Amino acid sequence: MRSLLSFPPFHLLHSFRLRRAARQVFGWRRLRDGQLAAMRSIMSGRDTLVVLPTGAGKSAVYQIPATLLPGPTIVISPLLALQQDQLASLNDRGIPQLRAVRISSAETPTQQAAALAEVREGRARFLFTTPEQLADPERARQVRELKPSLVAVDEAHCLSAWGYDFRPDYLGLGRFIADLGRPPVVALTATASPPVREDIATRLDLRRHQTIVSGLDRPNLHLEVAYCSDEQYRWRRLSAFLKEEDGRSGIIYVPTRRAAEELSDRLVSAGFKAAFYHGGMAGGVREKRHLEFSDGEIPVMVATSAFGMGIDKPDIRWIAHVALPDSPDSYLQEIGRAGRDGQPARTLLLWRMEDEALQRFFNGGSPDHAELRDLAALLRTGGPATKTQLKERSGLSARKIAQLLGLLEEVGAADTLANNKVVSPRYAPEPVAAAKAALAQFERRQAVGQTRGDMMRAFAQSRSCRAQVLLAYFGEHVPKQCGHCDNCHVRPGEGVSDDRPFTVHTGVRHAEWGSGLVLGYDGDKMTVLFDEVGYKTLSVPVVRAQQLLVVD
Repeated sequence: MRSLLSFPPFHLLHSFRLRRAARQVFGWRRLRDGQLAAMRSIMSGRDTLVVLPTGAGKSAVYQIPATLLPGPTIVISPLLALQQDQLASLNDRGIPQLRAVRISSAETPTQQAAALAEVREGRARFLFTTPEQLADPERARQVRELKPSLVAVDEAHCLSAWGYDFRPDYLGLGRFIADLGRPPVVALTATASPPVREDIATRLDLRRHQTIVSGLDRPNLHLEVAYCSDEQYRWRRLSAFLKEEDGRSGIIYVPTRRAAEELSDRLVSAGFKAAFYHGGMAGGVREKRHLEFSDGEIPVMVATSAFGMGIDKPDIRWIAHVALPDSPDSYLQEIGRAGRDGQPARTLLLWRMEDEALQRFFNGGSPDHAELRDLAALLRTGGPATKTQLKERSGLSARKIAQLLGLLEEVGAADTLANNKVVSPRYAPEPVAAAKAALAQFERRQAVGQTRGDMMRAFAQSRSCRAQVLLAYFGEHVPKQCGHCDNCHVRPGEGVSDDRPFTVHTGVRHAEWGSGLVLGYDGDKMTVLFDEVGYKTLSVPVVRAQQLLVVD
């Protein structure tokens, strides 16, 4: 009889099975370290949060374990174009155990019923869908009856970026997963700072989860930033940049729909082959532009942030921003679309101080205390109600209802039942107290959001290695200068100092701001992420002289 000690540890057994499946089923001869660690976590039955750069094989993280698990895998992602690419990549292999189907607004009821039947009968392994589909109680029941072994939430940063306002059905995913009986969950994204990762984990109610963050530095991307004193100078820099790229494919990101249209027209008038893309265009036109860019017919696409996810184009050679992005999260996500083939690519950020005023405008004002109070009171007295009924009773818009309910749920003043009706929990705070707590929660989130904007400006102004500054924001330590940014090329060695009061990733405490984590240094400045007030940039000499921080 073999001793128990002679059996291989479970993680070694999982590694062997995963590598074998990757080789035999997918034809992949090796797995990246971040991929394998995440897959092992999934095979161990743990919830897993995976942050890997664009093009690093995030889809493989759930696809390979899915072939080894007994039940189907539910893949929840935000964009139909993104789903279509992944469906094609699985089904084009012609392997029965990789069969993938979808239920979405793009399928007829007959097609949706056929897709569910394929999964139920074991003829399909993957079921792709959207949060909006799962918000329907009947649809959620049908998926629950499939008894999935794994739930994959792709582009998970959208939970934080969109869930509070733009697509509120994202906020119900945690409840949907609980109703499934809590199968293992893997949340995947190409960019998520520590606050966003915490938000994702909270919203999905991840249990004892493992977080895998790997390879966010992209050595093939050259990072360049230029401050522009006026719009004419910004135009000259952009024109010169495009002439250097000489017709190679790239994306120019702008903050508004109007800016996309106006800049596209100006580029065409200047002789560049360009077009624009934004969320206000008709669906058919958006799809046509998407295909034209993917096929190389339009080399220059001027776009808002609506253009990006779902673009499976490996040879994008450059990304330009003609305004300061709202956060390093958005910036890293967008520049990550360049150079996915591993070949050199360029990124250029052209910014002005006026860009920040535009971002503050987009952030908008805080919710109304009276509306929060009245909605909380309506829930207490009116009994269970759908969002449509609440809209009719309150006179508020559907979007406002979704925003306010999201805040009330966070402070325990609202809860959504399995039948999609909203109720006031038994021990909910009084309406006035609920409104006060919800406003405080909103203001805390706004404060953290403001510090994310501050960190974007700090990146733009930095004279140190840009990769070090950028990745410090995400909690990833880069021990040496990157060598692929404008600062490293122009000022090698600048900003590096061993005179640091705390090592990177040390927990510290501030008398006013509470607990925080040291993320990195930029010359004589240090960045600390505080739990309650977000990112702060502090002077190292002042920290030392006034003993502002102590080890927590």
